[in-house]
Amino acid sequence: MKKSLIFGVLAVAGLSAGAAAAATLDDVKARGKLNCGVTTGLVGFAAPDANGDWQGFDVAVCRAVAAAVLGDQNAVEFVPTTGKTRFTALSSGEIDLLARNTTWTFSRDVDLKFEFVGVNYYDGQGFMVPKALGVSSAKDLDGATVCVQTGTTTELNLADYFRKNNISYEPVPIETNAEGNQQYLAGACDAYTTDMSGLASTRATFETPADHILLPEIISKEPLAPLVRHGDSEWADVVRWTLNALIAAEEMGITSANIGDLSAQAGDSPEVNRLLGTEGNLGEMLGLSADWAKNAIMASGNYGEIFEKNIGEASPIGLARGLNAQWTDGGLLYSPPFR
Repeated sequence: MKKSLIFGVLAVAGLSAGAAAAATLDDVKARGKLNCGVTTGLVGFAAPDANGDWQGFDVAVCRAVAAAVLGDQNAVEFVPTTGKTRFTALSSGEIDLLARNTTWTFSRDVDLKFEFVGVNYYDGQGFMVPKALGVSSAKDLDGATVCVQTGTTTELNLADYFRKNNISYEPVPIETNAEGNQQYLAGACDAYTTDMSGLASTRATFETPADHILLPEIISKEPLAPLVRHGDSEWADVVRWTLNALIAAEEMGITSANIGDLSAQAGDSPEVNRLLGTEGNLGEMLGLSADWAKNAIMASGNYGEIFEKNIGEASPIGLARGLNAQWTDGGLLYSPPFR
């Protein structure tokens, strides 16, 4: 009898917790604004421009979700977070979504109770050094001082790499990318380590980028992905399929330039029609309007447009698509079907 009572109480408590956790979509709609966690500043990925408006690859994900849910890409409150504060901000409910160069790992998914909704950038950790240091390989860094951000997988990968190669190093802990730039340029560390995309972004902001080189070694897999809290499948579906919509739009040839014409009336492609809401009821299934994906794509363009504008080869960051090309072009980008 006592056991039955205890299990009953736990069941009710579980249902209550589940109901509370599953309220994010309703909360965002009622608030009329998406609270999106981003980095404190990484040019190309998330940083305020001269007018104070946030721009970047990760920022575009936030804007797409806001457009899908609220019909307004500007209905976003950007919350800067560090490597240490990002997870607390998400778990506490301060933010609804974290889109911040965050690596999808087992422990973060399972132990920290977060749900990664899909990879938006396939990356790997590397090293940047001054050209004047005269090294051409990470294995030449025996005894070096290395700037590394705390509270990240970067710290663990760094320790693993040096241990595996039987070489030593002295870590120089940093909290933010801005602090890392300052310390590195001041000579407080011989090398700077983080994701290669982050190093490319950082180097692009230097007065003389050519004086610094990215070493050839990639020492880890860093699948960077937006994430939400566990226990809210409805909200996770909204964010997941918004990201998929951006990826699928590029594959289908839907761009910011032609989406108006394609969505004006149903065309010859059933999947394009379903994605843009001219037939079917995908939006209704998500609890959104029929044109949710159209709004998401119109916010900043499809995945390829977002990539090229913010971090592509023609941008100051200068990143090639590489693994982040569509599967049809030899990359890893692949959206499940919209049906």
